[in-house]
Amino acid sequence: MRYSTEHKNETRARILDAAARLFREEGYGGSGIGPLTKAAGVTNGAFYGHFKSKSEAFRNVVLAGIAQIREAVGSLRAEHGPRWRKLFIDFYLGPRRTCKLGESCALPSLSPEVMRADDETRIAYEEELLRLINEVSAGLDDVPAAGRDERDDRAIALLAMLSGGVTLARAVHDPALSERIAKAIGRHAMAMSEPEAVPAEPKRKR
Repeated sequence: MRYSTEHKNETRARILDAAARLFREEGYGGSGIGPLTKAAGVTNGAFYGHFKSKSEAFRNVVLAGIAQIREAVGSLRAEHGPRWRKLFIDFYLGPRRTCKLGESCALPSLSPEVMRADDETRIAYEEELLRLINEVSAGLDDVPAAGRDERDDRAIALLAMLSGGVTLARAVHDPALSERIAKAIGRHAMAMSEPEAVPAEPKRKR
């Protein structure tokens, strides 16, 4: 029996949705093909009809997750101008921190799994991460007298601070401490992303 292109696309989407949720909740090692296909409501044969292996599905999930962040940043920049930074930080440390783990941001939830992944996945992750950094860096173009390298460094630091902050806030058991971590990270992330907040790295003497 031949399935339509629409049916195939829907099946692939269901597999990726289920994989995205399980990889975030259980980790790569804790998510086998059986539970994944059961969650997606497909057979093992259907899974292998779309992906050669679990690692390929994981790679697709990771790339889609980072692309989602990049697209969100781009949309906020287009709609709100310089205000995008506060809106992004508040959303990241609010709803994206308190949502279910299976719906959490790819950076804190999947990056630790990428560290243990194959080279192909790590290279693909790196390329997508650089695209995200470029998007965030472009949103810091109002920083006076800051060159491209400085804006990129600020973008890297901002993403690392937010991702690390969410990781800490999710790991603790006390809701009050989690909230305190989020507020502290939000305050310093906002200060760091403002023009002239962080001095440029001094030039090294030759």
